[in-house]
Amino acid sequence: MPRVPFLSLTPRDDAPELRRAIDRVIERGWFVLGPEVEGFEREFAAASGAPHAVGVGSGTDAIALTLRALDVGPGDEVITTPLSAVFTALAISMIGARPVFADIDPVRLTIDPEQLARLVGPRTRAIVPVHLYGQPAYMSGIERIAARHNLAVVEDCCQAHFATAEGRPVGTIGVAGAFSFYPTKNLGALGDAGAVVTRDAALADRIRTLRNGGQRERFAHDQLGVNSRLDEIQAAVLRARLPRLKAWTSRRRELAARYRAGLAGAPVEVPQECDAGHVYHLFVVRSRDRDRIQRQLAADGIETHVHYPMPIPRQKAFETTAPADCPIAARVCAEVLSLPLHPGLSDTDITSVISAVKGLDGCTR
Repeated sequence: MPRVPFLSLTPRDDAPELRRAIDRVIERGWFVLGPEVEGFEREFAAASGAPHAVGVGSGTDAIALTLRALDVGPGDEVITTPLSAVFTALAISMIGARPVFADIDPVRLTIDPEQLARLVGPRTRAIVPVHLYGQPAYMSGIERIAARHNLAVVEDCCQAHFATAEGRPVGTIGVAGAFSFYPTKNLGALGDAGAVVTRDAALADRIRTLRNGGQRERFAHDQLGVNSRLDEIQAAVLRARLPRLKAWTSRRRELAARYRAGLAGAPVEVPQECDAGHVYHLFVVRSRDRDRIQRQLAADGIETHVHYPMPIPRQKAFETTAPADCPIAARVCAEVLSLPLHPGLSDTDITSVISAVKGLDGCTR
C-alpha cells in the first residue's frame, strides 16, 4: 500500500448509517423507483437549490436524457469541452448528435467562451459546459452566448456537487444540471447513479418518462425511452450521505488551502482558484515533467492519478466526428497530475505529500 493512497472508497464514519439505509430497503422489499428514490430526489433538489430532481442510472444518462428531453438528436450539434471524462461527449453521441469541442481557458481549464462563440453554427442546439475538478465554468460568459443564439445550456456538474458559480448553485444556471454519484465523487453511491436537477417542471416530467422506458403509466409507453432508473439501495445510500456533504466539502476546501500554501515554490504549477465556489473534487497540479514527477512520488509512497491524459477530440472513438484540434487542452493533458485529496486524509497526510513534492529531484514546472 502507498504511504498516502490517492483515495479509499471503504466507508468510514458513515458505515453504520449506510448499513441501516441498506437494511431498510431490504426489509421493505421495494428495490426500483420507490420511496427512497422519491425521498432522495426531494432532498437533493432542495440541497442543490432547484425545485426538481430526477434520479437516473448514471451521470452520463443524466446528460443524454436531458438533451433528449430538449429534442436534441440526429443532425444537431452540441458544443462541449475537450478536457473532461470522455463520458461527457459520449452522452452527446448517444442521442445521435455531434459533439463539437471548444478549447479551454488556459487558467480556469474549463471551456473558453470566446472559443465557444466561434463554433456556433446553424446546427448548434445546446452547450454542455463541465465544472471541471470542482471548479465552476465561467457561466456568465457562456450564458451570454447561449442567449444570443437561443441555445440550451445543460451543465455537467458530475464533479461539482454543491459548487457555486459566481454565487449561484451549479445546475441551476442553465436549463438543467447533470450529476454523477459514481463512488469516487464528492457525493458517491456504492455503484453507478446519477440525477438531473432543473427549474423546469415539464422538463423534469419528460426525463422521468424517458428514464422508465417512455412510460407515463405502467405498460403504456408513449415514447421510446430507455432503462435508466436510480435503484432504491443507491438512493438510500445517497440519502444517508447527503447530510454529510457540507462538512465533507468544507474539509476538501481546507485541505486544498493547505496544498496551496504548502506548495508555494514547489516544482509544480498550482492552477488558480478562479471562483470561491470551487469544491475540489480533485486537486490538480501541472508540470512539463509530469511523468517523472509521478514516478518519483510513487517511489516515495505517494499515489497520484492523471485526469485526463488525452483530450477527448484525440480519442479514437471520436474520429468520425471530424473534431477540430484543441491545442490548449492537449498541452494541459500532457501536464496535469492529481494529488490525493478527499475528506479521509489527515493533516499529516497532506504534509507528507507537500514534503514529497517539494523534495522532487531534478523536476521543473
